[in-house]
Amino acid sequence: MDDNETNITNGEQNLGCVQILIPQELFLTLGLISLVENILVILAIMKNRNLHSPMYYFICCLALSDMLVSVSNVVETVFMLLNDHGLMDMYPGMLRHLDNVIDVMICSSVVSSLSFLCTIAADRYITIFYALRYHSIMTTPRAITIIVIVWCASIASSILFIVYHTDNAVIVCLVTFFCITLVFNAVLYVHMFVLAHVHSRRIMAFHKNRRQSTSMKGAITLTILLGVFILCWGPFFLHLILILTCPTSVFCNCYFRNFNLFLILIICNSLIDPLIYAYRSQELRKTLQELVLCSWCFGP
Repeated sequence: MDDNETNITNGEQNLGCVQILIPQELFLTLGLISLVENILVILAIMKNRNLHSPMYYFICCLALSDMLVSVSNVVETVFMLLNDHGLMDMYPGMLRHLDNVIDVMICSSVVSSLSFLCTIAADRYITIFYALRYHSIMTTPRAITIIVIVWCASIASSILFIVYHTDNAVIVCLVTFFCITLVFNAVLYVHMFVLAHVHSRRIMAFHKNRRQSTSMKGAITLTILLGVFILCWGPFFLHLILILTCPTSVFCNCYFRNFNLFLILIICNSLIDPLIYAYRSQELRKTLQELVLCSWCFGP
């Protein structure tokens, strides 16, 4: 250990740095629960024709993004548990390829999640302010085109990020994209809530009020989703920012020690999102209940 590392270690001890240890079994349990939840959401949207609309297509893709986190976590944890218990020998080359695949999946998840949150926000914006033209603006073919573009861009950028992972420019790009999407969503939400409140006073017809109420409910749901995303992914992005700004600082190294805790929060995001869908959408909640009951009735 060189002098710099020794000073950092001594400094951390003086500060009383606390490292929270996360058992691998907790990673596996949360990952499996999240995986099951998001699969149920996707199956429910596929099953119920009333949910076959652009907004729910985007929500389905958001659930698929959460699934990437769950699958990568479950796969990595299973391999680590097998290796720890001597049931599988992890060769350096095999471990490197596994890490690359998992990193691509996680990176694709964060890029696609941010992109679909922006897409759903834009969809709600069009629903509120261009209600009469919504079905001509957001058609199913256009929604599918947007979905394909987002997934292709997410996967391509993730591969590039992993290939050039040693370059700080990769971290800068991720943090910048995170900040841009937050600003984009904040601007849309402020405009939606302020103007929608003014419009709700002017619109007196019952059916229009109902449409306005439904659209605002969708906007509120997306606000909750975005808030949960920021809370769960925020510590991870702060970790990236600190890597750029103070990689050798004692305070920053104290923060770096709890990286596994940040990963748990990310998994919790993919676990909480399906609960938000079910709570905010009666139609989706009803279909999920039918799926769960059917699985119990026809199960072993």
